[in-house]
Amino acid sequence: MLFFGNHKKPEKIAYNPDEKKPAVRKSICTGEMTAGFIDSRTGKFQEFMLLENQKAVEHFCEQTGVKRENLTEIY
Repeated sequence: MLFFGNHKKPEKIAYNPDEKKPAVRKSICTGEMTAGFIDSRTGKFQEFMLLENQKAVEHFCEQTGVKRENLTEIY
């Protein structure tokens, strides 16, 4: 529990932007969202964490340093 401005800054996720691109994979059927990275060489998606809501998506964006509108979405 956080009190009176004792908010921690989100920890940065270390990744090489030349090799990986942050992305969110969304399920059309269930609406489940998974954050991860797309490998630029193979094009495969590597799961990193399950996202429960839009606030979690914003948190992932802060951790990776990517703006929400630049985040790749996969369906």
